[in-house]
Amino acid sequence: MTNVKRGSQALIQSMINQQVKYVFGIPGAKVDQLFEDLKYSDQPNAPKLIVARHEQNAAFIAAGIGRLTGKPGVVATTSGPGVSNLVTGLMTATAEGDPVIALGGQVPRDDLARYTHQSIPSKELMSVASKSSVEVQDSNNLSEAFTNAYSTAISGKPGASFISLPSDVLSGNVTRPEMQKLQAPEQTQTFAKTLTQIVKMIQNAKLPVILAGMRASSENVTEAFHNLLAKVSLSVVETYQGAGVISHKFENDYFGRVGLFRNQIGDTLLKQSDLVIAIGYDPVEYEARNWNVEHNDQIINIDTVAPELTADYQPDMVIESDIASTLAALTDALPEDYQLSQSAVAQLAKLREEFDGQNDVKTDAKPGTMHPLDIVNTLQTKVDDDTTVTVDIGSHYIWMARHFRIYRPRHLLFSNGMQTLGVSLPWAIAAKLVRPNEKVISVSGDGGFLFSGQELETAVRLKLNIVQLIWNDGYYDMVKFQEQAKYGKIAGVKFGPVDYVKYAESFGAKGLRATNASELAAALDQAQQEDGPVIIDIPVDYSDNIELKSALLPDLLN
Repeated sequence: MTNVKRGSQALIQSMINQQVKYVFGIPGAKVDQLFEDLKYSDQPNAPKLIVARHEQNAAFIAAGIGRLTGKPGVVATTSGPGVSNLVTGLMTATAEGDPVIALGGQVPRDDLARYTHQSIPSKELMSVASKSSVEVQDSNNLSEAFTNAYSTAISGKPGASFISLPSDVLSGNVTRPEMQKLQAPEQTQTFAKTLTQIVKMIQNAKLPVILAGMRASSENVTEAFHNLLAKVSLSVVETYQGAGVISHKFENDYFGRVGLFRNQIGDTLLKQSDLVIAIGYDPVEYEARNWNVEHNDQIINIDTVAPELTADYQPDMVIESDIASTLAALTDALPEDYQLSQSAVAQLAKLREEFDGQNDVKTDAKPGTMHPLDIVNTLQTKVDDDTTVTVDIGSHYIWMARHFRIYRPRHLLFSNGMQTLGVSLPWAIAAKLVRPNEKVISVSGDGGFLFSGQELETAVRLKLNIVQLIWNDGYYDMVKFQEQAKYGKIAGVKFGPVDYVKYAESFGAKGLRATNASELAAALDQAQQEDGPVIIDIPVDYSDNIELKSALLPDLLN
């Protein structure tokens, strides 16, 4: 006898087969069958349904799951505006390599061609924000559609997959068996001839430098990367999304991060290098027209995907294969006695002295406020290697990217491809779900925080001990200081005050305020003792933001 299921039940079983643990979303009439079956499933491994307060934030949380685990997070919303509110979240995930599967409710099939309630061309809308976008027309295709969406989301450069689900497809009968767990594909290997050529290029280079990008930050790639550095000492520059690929053991090889403005130690080193080895680098992180203005003598591109070629980025060698296995093979191929020349060592020592002095500058904030570096340095003393720190967009994001250290990959999260406001708190929720026994700290400005601040209720409901720092100055300051530099005046960047301590308390969270380093240190200690989320409001003095654009090239101030 055929085992008949509803479409939504077959979809849930497909999630179970791919080991999906959570579904984040907002309910609605066109997707309520899925929500009902998730809530009342008798399957012990059924994903947990977590209701968010906005579809965009639900997508951000799902993307956070994807970035932290390498496996797609799942978001489900109703039709019409429920789907359209996903666009920013999916666009950000696709640009920044975070695997996500979005399930969008849709009107019944016989209403698709009608101008009716909440009927929009969802599949077409999402085709520009995701790697794949399909609409299921038969309940028996649901499992196949989900499994293919999963495969697409994790393949090549990860990103978002979207599935439009007409309500009658979710409630329709399914007789076809569900797809089983995906098998990991066989990884391609690098040819010995290619490895020999790479070794010669490294040996002949006067100052080889590694540029570690977003796809260098997976656990297996980082392990292979560390094995390489254990054998040969090579200077490393991280992108923002490559943050943490350098561990404590290899700190002497670390020369900072690059992204946004071309005025960092890492930019200087890339400019001086005659061989850049780009590992898992994606141009959306930091375009080559910024760091390769003078066009380096040679570039090797090691990645799982083909690079985007431009006038500023034409690698002399492209290795398109599994990054970890390529690095392992390269480590074996490099001779034991390889070392940099004395002139290169002296050149790096000079840069090292300048780099190590970046945080040792005089800070003089207005009374009742904190200097950005004092906030960063205080926070640095209160984290350990297991702490996950999520960072929103704003002036604080530049200070954090330049000065805050982290020693494990995917423990310091930035939105650098899209620079999307509001990601920090949703990502922190994802981090606390994935890493429940580790500290999670979210860092936002007062502008970006209120893009997703309503998810504080979600964190309270889930009893997640997330510490949310708010750098408070009353402006969209990242825009403000750039306008001041370009025009000598500002426009459209001022907004009114919010009492964030009372805001926290109104949600049932703890609210604290810190106006100096000792108060912030005490607040961070207190926050870790609470059962749920804590907001720490920090009045900040951004007067020294001029330091963020020092030596900035005029054509790059944008």
